[in-house]
Amino acid sequence: MVMKRLVLCVVAIAALCLTIRRAYGQQAGTGAEVRMYNTAKLKLKEGKQIIGGTVSSSDPDIYYAMANAGFDFLWIEMQHSPLTHQDVARMIWAGKGAPAIPFVRVPDATEGDIQKATDSGALGIIIPMVETLEKVKATVRFAKYPPIGKRSQGGGQYGALWGSDYRRTANDNIMVVAMIESPAGVAIADEIAAVPGVDVVFVASTDLGSFSGYRQGEPQYEALVTKIQDATLKAGLKVGGPLAWKNRPGFSFFQGPGETVLIRSGAQVALGMGPSPRPGVAPIEGEQPHAPVTPKKP
Repeated sequence: MVMKRLVLCVVAIAALCLTIRRAYGQQAGTGAEVRMYNTAKLKLKEGKQIIGGTVSSSDPDIYYAMANAGFDFLWIEMQHSPLTHQDVARMIWAGKGAPAIPFVRVPDATEGDIQKATDSGALGIIIPMVETLEKVKATVRFAKYPPIGKRSQGGGQYGALWGSDYRRTANDNIMVVAMIESPAGVAIADEIAAVPGVDVVFVASTDLGSFSGYRQGEPQYEALVTKIQDATLKAGLKVGGPLAWKNRPGFSFFQGPGETVLIRSGAQVALGMGPSPRPGVAPIEGEQPHAPVTPKKP
């Protein structure tokens, strides 16, 4: 009798755990219990590289064209553009059903910026200038629903975009990308990568050079990149960088060019006068007079 009660107790506890897991969308194994619609996240889990086009224009038609151009995701640029959250909501809606998943680089890790971006339907939150653990922890906290975070359940177009089960599935589909842009961020790269809820640590190539005073290819610069990369991969996360770094070993998440660059390059191709970019060097720094390099660990 005692053994029978013990077995029944174990079965009841297992059933309860399964119910809780399903209720909050937390998968503990195969992922069969949660509907995954963030195709960019799925590709990363499969070990594939993903590329995102950068959008700074508020024109929904431009966003729609970019979302259907073949990118895995779109990097909606709010940090260095006048885009408003109303603009972003309109843009994401214009891309409803398109293959490219909407990511937003928010200006800062504030509850309002992150909440509005996710309410608009963003499945990726990119946080710039991470130099403290609190900043990246706040990003996870405001991007995720309880019990993981403290995102409030308000209104928004997310349900119309991603389905009526959004509340249950959102935590598993939303990604957090932490950008390291300075030596201060590099110094705590291992701690940043260890924060639960972070998916990608991104090496901001140009700003890393701006803040450190070193240029791509110089040993001191490459040592900073290597430290970020090693810490990120050791934590089991993905490493991001500019599209020019697509052939760097270990990198799998890339920021591609913006719409103005694509229009210009498209016109040049159409006119038969396409540029010859230097491989392996990020676009802005690619204008500097130094030869391409194959990065090596120091």
